[in-house]
Amino acid sequence: MESEYRFQHRHILGIEELSANDIGFILDTAESFKEISQRPIKKVPTLRGKTVIHLFFEPSTRTRLSFEIAAKRMSADTFNISASTSSARKGETLIDTAKNLTSMNPDIIVIRHSSSGSPHLLAQHINASVINAGDGTHEHPSQSLLDMMTVREKKGKIDGLKIAIIGDISHSRVAHSNIIGFTKMGAQVHVSGPATLIPAGIKQLGAIVCHRVEDAVADADVVMALRIQKERQLDPLLPSLREYATFFGINRTLLKLAKPDAIIMHPGPINRGVEMTFDVADGEQSVIMDQVTNGVAVRMALLYLIMGREER
Repeated sequence: MESEYRFQHRHILGIEELSANDIGFILDTAESFKEISQRPIKKVPTLRGKTVIHLFFEPSTRTRLSFEIAAKRMSADTFNISASTSSARKGETLIDTAKNLTSMNPDIIVIRHSSSGSPHLLAQHINASVINAGDGTHEHPSQSLLDMMTVREKKGKIDGLKIAIIGDISHSRVAHSNIIGFTKMGAQVHVSGPATLIPAGIKQLGAIVCHRVEDAVADADVVMALRIQKERQLDPLLPSLREYATFFGINRTLLKLAKPDAIIMHPGPINRGVEMTFDVADGEQSVIMDQVTNGVAVRMALLYLIMGREER
């Protein structure tokens, strides 16, 4: 019997707004799109005639390029706007920028902004669909989806797994989205890091806080390291990066506590020798490059599903 499920979201603003069924459907769709990137001619006409604007007010390599490749592989017209080339430098507000852009009738605006809630504000004032590519310390939904896709691909499931997330939990939108996402899909998320980088109330999202990194990593199926985001810290919250690497860096000795087939993840960019050692980042258990590959497939799926909703 054919499922009655239909993807009904006009915007992708956060994992919080997605149900477990939504997440599963996105991951299934992304898997079907992954094959396109392996073809000699990596292009399909799915979004021909559609316009996607990438509005990035923060630096980005993987996310921005991944969204652009995803749109172009589906034959959409793409345009990139960065903070340095936008009228925001002249004092124009985000809403005014967006209203001017939407007057040109784009179909989707992909936005990254340093202020939490910016995509939600945008979605209230424009007609185009909005995809959150990272807003402040709030959420990074597409990164979480590609992380879940990678785990499901490597482990065959998400439900019942132990996920250890180590690092700057307070300032990481990736951690926020992953705690919500993996918990919704049935995994148990353990977080660890310096006490100054563990936010109050993190348990309310479903995370288990481990004050010792060894407790978080013990018997873990997935170990994810996060970058120390010094650019978001108003005051120094660590004595030194060397001290962080000593007590919380992922190395071979620490990994022996995890399950033998545990996988190593990192949303990037990696500060080698700080969050993890070189041999861990490049080792056989690392799936960091798989995350990057799956990022294109996930973003193709998001563009397709949003536009598919409009067609229906």
